[in-house]
Amino acid sequence: MESTAEILKKAHQRAEEMELPYKGALLPMEAYRILQESAQAQLVDVRSRAELDWVGRIPGAMEIELRSYPGMQPNPAFLEQLASQADKSLPVLFICRSGSRSNQAAIMATQSGFSDCYNVLEGFEGDRDEHGQRGKDSGWKAAGLPWEQS
Repeated sequence: MESTAEILKKAHQRAEEMELPYKGALLPMEAYRILQESAQAQLVDVRSRAELDWVGRIPGAMEIELRSYPGMQPNPAFLEQLASQADKSLPVLFICRSGSRSNQAAIMATQSGFSDCYNVLEGFEGDRDEHGQRGKDSGWKAAGLPWEQS
């Protein structure tokens, strides 16, 4: 089994290969291992309230909308809310539905002084399958990681 140091090194190499401006890119299972083994790692779910309520939540994640439903308008207070809830000096892992908004959040956080940002690739629901549905082939849910629905 890989150590957390090995996982983080691989995530950093992945980010460099993908030319990402933040510390690393993690697969869902890798993110879960980091969260389990490092009491300092912080998970920030940037999905909308509607997604959290209707699709499911990750227990223990900070929930800070990057965009709001309906209309997916940007949350102008995102960075302010992030700074008030997360510790800039500790690792911050961002997750969304598929990895796109969390990529944007990791970039924004890095630019605002968070030095240890990671994107959770595939996100909570992953990519669409051949039927146009998410949540079956990739992502946090498909990996069998902890989540709950209201």
